[in-house]
Amino acid sequence: MSQIFQALRSKLDGSVFIDSVEPYDIRFPTSLGAHGSDAMHSDPDYSAAYVIIKAGQWTGHGFSFTLGRGTQVVVEGIKALVPLVKGVSLLEIFCDFASFWRKITSESQLRWLGPETGAIHLAVAAIVNGLWDLWGKLEKKPLWKLLSDMSPEEIVSLVDFRYLSNVITKEEAISLLQGKVSGRVEREKQLQLSGFPAYTTSAAWLGYSEQQLKTLCGAALQTGFKSFKIKVGQDLADDLKRCQIVRDVIGWDCDLMMDANQRWEVDEAIHNMRQLAQFKPMWIEEPTSPDDIMGNAKIAKELRPLSIGVASGESCNNRVMFKQFLQAGAMQYCQIDATRVGGVNENIAIILMAAKFGVPVCPHAGGVGLCELVQHLAMFNHICVASSNQQIIEYVEHLHEHMVDPVTVSNGKYILPSNPGYSCEIKDESRHKYNYPNGSFWNTFLKQ
Repeated sequence: MSQIFQALRSKLDGSVFIDSVEPYDIRFPTSLGAHGSDAMHSDPDYSAAYVIIKAGQWTGHGFSFTLGRGTQVVVEGIKALVPLVKGVSLLEIFCDFASFWRKITSESQLRWLGPETGAIHLAVAAIVNGLWDLWGKLEKKPLWKLLSDMSPEEIVSLVDFRYLSNVITKEEAISLLQGKVSGRVEREKQLQLSGFPAYTTSAAWLGYSEQQLKTLCGAALQTGFKSFKIKVGQDLADDLKRCQIVRDVIGWDCDLMMDANQRWEVDEAIHNMRQLAQFKPMWIEEPTSPDDIMGNAKIAKELRPLSIGVASGESCNNRVMFKQFLQAGAMQYCQIDATRVGGVNENIAIILMAAKFGVPVCPHAGGVGLCELVQHLAMFNHICVASSNQQIIEYVEHLHEHMVDPVTVSNGKYILPSNPGYSCEIKDESRHKYNYPNGSFWNTFLKQ
């Protein structure tokens, strides 16, 4: 079985250290076209608290996703974490990643800003994602392949199991992964041949007109999408009308998901979904507060007879929240986010717990660069971990032109990425143009 860490030690002699960690505030003006609009976020500017990490001859890029205002807070969080990262040897990080992850999430003063939540945790995610991008480039492998080539023991060594042992232990995780080892090669071949299923959100943002709904849903159907998500939650009568429009276009053989983006009270969510059940949604996403585990559990229980699941996770701040959602039966679809929790390592912990509970992982990807990142996590999960065949990845069509290694979706499916790293890198020209507030776009726009 794999000995990636041993090979890493032969490549690095311990003298390669983190030389620099450079943060950037990058904002794209998506609000001008109502792209990304939903019942709670009417004018998002898809943005990134972005970081470039340099170590010897290698460079890693990472980011956390934000919606515009407030990105500077996460950037300041990155700056506060730099002393914990700069000067550390790559061997120390990669060969004991769980300990390094605990170090940067448990600094005795900074953790008071969380712990493991909020802007400081988003800053952790940006740095951790950048380190994984660097590691993939060092190994000349895409992230999904770097992870999938690891032994069960190596994968488990990446995870900080603090606060999780009452649900899953290291030993249980190793056993779970060992049970999937024999089928890894076949599952990887299957992904190479067939791709990974995607659903589109780009056709049905809440700020889009009825004509846009018809046109965009029809276009997505023509390009091979068989699963669609519509934003709901602002007005029930309007939701009913818009869902009818979408069903009229996509028919009844396609899957339909709904997303309320935390808009409703618990009982309101149950009432409204009983009205919307006529359109046969697979799930209702974030029907109420993402922190209300028992409220989501009640919604899930009441909607179960209607064959409607609850999807959640994009706003869950850490693995402990996911643990409780899974324990309470409050999510039937686990929507990991590549940048909301503390990066790749914490997402692996969540993926392992979801597998133990038999809950499919269906990553959230509504944001700049998120499609590029979550594809790696979903494909690693499918090859090495998953206990369910219901996985599907969100797809939004916006801003991929700004990525160095943009995602490829064909016939409604993600195509396995092949370039080394974590697909995090934003093009230099885009980074300079949309750097806030002094990039060329913002310098002009803010003067108008």
